[in-house]
Amino acid sequence: MKFIRFAQWKINQAGEGVLGFITNHSYLDNPTFRGMRQSLMNSFNEIYILDLHGNSLKKEKCPDGSKDENVFDIQQGVAIALFIKKREEQKEAKVYHSEVWGLRKKKNDWLSKNDVKTATWRKLSPKPEFYLFIPRDERLLESYEKYPKITAVFPLNSVGIVTSRDSFVIDFDKEALKRRIKMFCNENMPDELVKQTFNLKDKSNWKLKIAREKVRKDEDWENSITKILYRPFDIRWIFYHHEMIERSRKEVMRHMLTDNLSICFMRQVSLEEGYTHFLVSEHMVDNRTFLSSKGIIQQAPLYLYPDTDKKDLFSPEKRQPNISPELFAALSEVFKKDSSPEEIFYYIYAVLYSNIYRTKYAEFLKLDFPRIPFIKDYQIFGKMAEHGKRLVDLHLLKSAEIDQPIAKFQGKGDDRVDKLRYDEKEKRTYINESQYFEGITKEIWEYQIGGYQVCNKWLKDRKKKLLSLDDIKHYCKIVTSIQKTIEVQKAIDDIYPEVEKGTVEIENR
Repeated sequence: MKFIRFAQWKINQAGEGVLGFITNHSYLDNPTFRGMRQSLMNSFNEIYILDLHGNSLKKEKCPDGSKDENVFDIQQGVAIALFIKKREEQKEAKVYHSEVWGLRKKKNDWLSKNDVKTATWRKLSPKPEFYLFIPRDERLLESYEKYPKITAVFPLNSVGIVTSRDSFVIDFDKEALKRRIKMFCNENMPDELVKQTFNLKDKSNWKLKIAREKVRKDEDWENSITKILYRPFDIRWIFYHHEMIERSRKEVMRHMLTDNLSICFMRQVSLEEGYTHFLVSEHMVDNRTFLSSKGIIQQAPLYLYPDTDKKDLFSPEKRQPNISPELFAALSEVFKKDSSPEEIFYYIYAVLYSNIYRTKYAEFLKLDFPRIPFIKDYQIFGKMAEHGKRLVDLHLLKSAEIDQPIAKFQGKGDDRVDKLRYDEKEKRTYINESQYFEGITKEIWEYQIGGYQVCNKWLKDRKKKLLSLDDIKHYCKIVTSIQKTIEVQKAIDDIYPEVEKGTVEIENR
């Protein structure tokens, strides 16, 4: 990016010129570089982009589903760009796009036989706010952009926390974590021994010696042990102490230390499998709760609590909904009645779990925060909210629907997760040679939330561990929750088309 900027500056000084560059292709559509794209359009009269794709990080495939390869031995996709500036010509920039898919040999053969004149170019019309240098379906954009962004609906939101020392401050077992912190505070253990024992290293902004002294002085450090949603359906314990967490996101996460709900979503999803990056949580979240090579999970609490002492903090009557007043006003006007914060939360959750919604707006969901269409018809709003509540209960594993799990744990052994294997024919997930969970269909096994194949990921993260009885019950509930989720998604899609027939105009988006 710096080299492109340098060349742009030199050409602007000269008054005219041509820049030809072979680069990583991420700047073509990454929201972070929207200002760069706008600046290039202001400087140059003609821009030609030849996207050679081949991005293994995004798992790119050809439009027909066949294999796509990089022209180099790298993971990032590649693009060739030609930027042309003509002296004293101040016309609006013309942006053209072409692309080549397929195996490396096919791309190299095409490149050796073609030039800028023989390539087939498609004229683009990059528009605010992203000024994209890739083609996209503009027909849906106008209506989609009328819906409010989820970050406008829930004004207070944040990316997940970053500990920079997960293996030390996060654990499956609360008591094991507590013992570790006690050893950390033990004055009889030298700093070097603590570093070696727990593989902790000093950083420019964190010194072990200083951190140990400050944690020791905190007589209430045990109160800093709380729960965290680490991965989908994977709740662990964290020592959430300001001396041990690199980026605590306290301005948002403090609201998740008491009775609350939050909605988790993502911006900049680059995976090709589809946008599955939505989940509810009662706890703070890790920044990698969802999987993406670009984006980071975003968490928005439903309620905000006053920043006072703990007695006041736990007073439900003092909490305020983290929902835009303009949305409350608009819905009250069209419904002729007030909606509760929970109703709005559940409605949004249902919309985000509509497969129709996800497919229809997939192109936009991968670039920016999701936008939410709000229906004017209260009956449909209520039905969607009912489905959303059902999903929330399922995903928090609180639903009575999962009391009779569809999965069962079978076989004799030591309950150790050793070698995972899924048998589609038998509908079994083996954790070792002799023990397995049965009753898991292929659809459930492959189901994704946050870019993770949930049933696989949960077990994979427990490799070499012995599953407890609670672990086994928890996994069976996850399987059942996913089966019920698939059913609810179908019910949502039965009524979702009605949602977009008449939507509410929300001010201050």
